Amino acid sequence: MPVKALIAIVTFLLLAGQAAAQAEFDTKARFAVLMDNESGTVIYQKQADDQLEPASMAKLMTLAVVFNEIRAGRVSLDDEFFVSEHAWRTGGASSGGSTMFAELNSQIRVEDLIRSVIIQSGNDAAIVLAEGIAGSEGTFAIMMNELAANIGLSGSHFTNPTGLPDPDMYSTARDLAELARYLIEEFPEYYHYFSEPEMEWNGINQANRNSLVEMGIGVDGLKTGHTEAAGYGSVTSTDQGDRRLIAVVHGLTSMRERTEEARKLLTWGARAFERFTPYAEGQIVAYADVYGGETPSVGLVGKGEIALYLPRGSRQCLTATVNYTSPLLPPINAGDKIAELRVYCNDQLVQSAPLYAAESVGQGDLVRRATDALKQLALGWL
Repeated sequence: MPVKALIAIVTFLLLAGQAAAQAEFDTKARFAVLMDNESGTVIYQKQADDQLEPASMAKLMTLAVVFNEIRAGRVSLDDEFFVSEHAWRTGGASSGGSTMFAELNSQIRVEDLIRSVIIQSGNDAAIVLAEGIAGSEGTFAIMMNELAANIGLSGSHFTNPTGLPDPDMYSTARDLAELARYLIEEFPEYYHYFSEPEMEWNGINQANRNSLVEMGIGVDGLKTGHTEAAGYGSVTSTDQGDRRLIAVVHGLTSMRERTEEARKLLTWGARAFERFTPYAEGQIVAYADVYGGETPSVGLVGKGEIALYLPRGSRQCLTATVNYTSPLLPPINAGDKIAELRVYCNDQLVQSAPLYAAESVGQGDLVRRATDALKQLALGWL
């Protein structure tokens, strides 16, 4: 008889200790997220899951697709892509937007196009990349959304590689932070482009549009954005010693306000938090029930240690839940992804982390299977 899947939720006290007090900080930004890159902990959020117009910050998704194509060997940095009339008219100098000033019918190396997208926010460069890889912006947008789904960006939908206004294109502050984290973690060999101070093309020199790069506070990426409807926003990152932070602010009224609010958020995050490790590498977080296994449960562990960054001085309890599809069926192999740890502060989700089987569990003997079947019948799971 088939087993009916249920979501088992184990709730427990994580630790009585220091936890978040967001009232200690506020920002003028309409949308904001501050994330610890190592653990994925969101240590500040404001309308983090509300839809927003990503503007040129959508180019981070364009770059993610391009970097994946390079890694797969389908594109190289030395490939040259053709500048079509569409790219020239839609993203060139006459468009009035950010541009590389690419010449019509010229061919440009992929590496130079990447640098332009990052440093100059070149709309023409983004379109040239999209057409060179996928043949059209529309097909490239399909690739963007496929990769976004693989990354887990559930609140985003992309329709073009530039971020130019489209009512069907949207993202969230949380998704933009997760996208930045993906780029930092997956493609460190290309991250240096984000901190280049300027780029010259076609005799025109343009400074990096992320003005925080030159402020001497450790910011080395990633991308700014602006449209009349959405306001000013940025996705930035800073490496403070052994810790990297990612900040998203959006919906601001000027470039100056965008710079100041991003700086304030990053500075607060770097100074006001301390690292907290509730579970060391290999430490059992919880146990999940196994139906018909040689043992009745399996231990769950993180991938390495599970670390959080929490504000100093605010005393209260953290709680956590372990969510998994129950009952689990053998065989289970050590290292299988089994569950998800969700950590809450003030009833607000601050981090989720996958949990894996600590050991293998084979199928139990007939007595074990019969006993578990009776238990499942009593619980109404069969």
